[in-house]
Amino acid sequence: MLGEETREERIRMPAAFLAGLIVVALLIGAALLVNRLWKPAIPESEMPLPVGPAEQAYIPQIQFSDPKMSRAANFLNQEVTFIFGTVENTGNRPVRQVEITLEFHDIYGQMAQREKLRLIGTRAAPLAAGESRDFQLSFDHISEQWNQVYPTIQVTGLAFK
Repeated sequence: MLGEETREERIRMPAAFLAGLIVVALLIGAALLVNRLWKPAIPESEMPLPVGPAEQAYIPQIQFSDPKMSRAANFLNQEVTFIFGTVENTGNRPVRQVEITLEFHDIYGQMAQREKLRLIGTRAAPLAAGESRDFQLSFDHISEQWNQVYPTIQVTGLAFK
């Protein structure tokens, strides 16, 4: 009788082990499938703005003036650089969003850092035809190679109203 119980336990043990392996494999397979199929939606504010023929033709109508800079320490005693200026829509169409690229250069004129951001985003009022608006941008970190000259600003995306 003792021999029969041991034999039964030996038969049950591989079956239980095999069932456990199947359950683990199914869980891993389900996790991989969910990981491949589920992709978080990119917020509209992070999606690049279009630069088709209409936008490219209109980009020269977006002008920048009154460049200013300042530096200050924040409450953590870190240097923050502020870039000020005015953006003007000299064209005849209202612009809902403007995406810009700022390039900070080194003393040799080579790019030291590039920043892409929305100057006028989804929450701001559109920039009407002929309207100008002041802007302020802040940067916690700018490359140490930066030559301390106002960065170049280029419009890299537009969305019309």
